[in-house]
This record gives sequence, C-alpha cells and structure tokens, in this order.
Amino acid sequence: MADTITIRTDDETDHALDVLTHGGISRSAAIRQAVLEAASRRERAAQMRREILRINLGESDGVNVADELARDRSGER
Repeated sequence: MADTITIRTDDETDHALDVLTHGGISRSAAIRQAVLEAASRRERAAQMRREILRINLGESDGVNVADELARDRSGER
C-alpha cells in the first residue's frame, strides 16, 4: 500500500495545482507527476555534474585567469 502524504498549500501552491490539474488530472496524480519530474531533473543535474568533473582538462597553460581578470579590471577604477 502506498504512503499518504499531506501538504499545506499557500496561494502560490494552490495556483500551481490549478495549472497542473487544468486538463482534468487529479490533484494526487498532478502532485505525483510533479514529484517524479522534480526527482528526474535533480538526477539529471547530478549526472551532468559527475560527467563534467570527469572531463580531462589536459595540461595547464600557465595562465591564472583570476590574475588576468584582476589586471584587466584594475584600469576600470
């Protein structure tokens, strides 16, 4: 048997639920779908972060970008 979840809504949440249920979908189904979609987005973002961290950046070119930016911006003051 599935667990029951209770949420407290505010005006913003009520509006979001109205938008999600406009096509006739039940509030329960809309909330379930929203939770699944949010989890999927979070998992995709975590996967992209892991993939980015695995990218081989190669050898350093010896340029310190922070120093270069500071030098460029020192004339702006």
